[in-house]
Amino acid sequence: MRDGVRGEKTDGVRGRRGDGEKDTVSSPSPNHPVSPSPNHPVSPSPLPPVPPSDLRILLWDIDGTLIRSRRTGAYKEYTIPVLEEVFGTSGRLANMRVSGMTDLQIIAEALSEEGFTHHHVRERIHQLSERLTAEAKRVAGNGELFFEVLPGVVNTLEVLENHPRYESALLTGNIEPMAYLKMELVGLDHFFKLPGAFGEESHIRRDLPERAAARINKHLQLDLTPDQFIVIGDTPNDIDCARHFGARAVVVGTGRFYSREELLECKPDAWLADLSDAELVLKTLDEL
Repeated sequence: MRDGVRGEKTDGVRGRRGDGEKDTVSSPSPNHPVSPSPNHPVSPSPLPPVPPSDLRILLWDIDGTLIRSRRTGAYKEYTIPVLEEVFGTSGRLANMRVSGMTDLQIIAEALSEEGFTHHHVRERIHQLSERLTAEAKRVAGNGELFFEVLPGVVNTLEVLENHPRYESALLTGNIEPMAYLKMELVGLDHFFKLPGAFGEESHIRRDLPERAAARINKHLQLDLTPDQFIVIGDTPNDIDCARHFGARAVVVGTGRFYSREELLECKPDAWLADLSDAELVLKTLDEL
């Protein structure tokens, strides 16, 4: 570790695979098949201009990594009314710390003490998805700037987009239409040309990288291994989901809820204060 340098390569343990083992991405359980992302068409993707073994897929978290809401608690501002409409209660959501969780997990845990199970939430996921997106559009469409892009994000994404080794996709706890709504509102949606994985797919975030990787391999017609994927996020759950899948983990210090020390305790492969220095970001990724 290089103390005092914003791009720190840590001594994180890489993934769950055995030493020297080169697994390809396996298909998810037949009980939870992976389908193409239905809500946002991805761009036709020709084979990348580098050998497949050199390719690295960047799986981006959204909130606290690429953007943030202009005020704390904005998520609850548009989610609580929807839960009250759909379930008759928002449970304990108002008092929960939700950073790093999937929307499915947040809603299920918020309503658990009211007698609702994960099954009840899944049964209503399409209604929830439609209403959450509509409510977020209403709140964000009142003329007030609701989300803001974090420092350096646009330039860093442009640099990575023009680099032949890197391709980007979203890996987020947001439900899919909400994820792309946020990206469209801040003008970042065109950077994410590969299919990703989203918060309505599992109540456990660590399930998402495998689902994203399966879609991406199918889309690119490649057989990329887990260590060719890099999860970039701002919470311990981002690091954990990378570890569980066998991917690399880069954590940024732009989230609201975790200190540098708390994040480094989770042993990411690298830590960045923010994404403001595109050259440093690229150097950090190249060293993984």
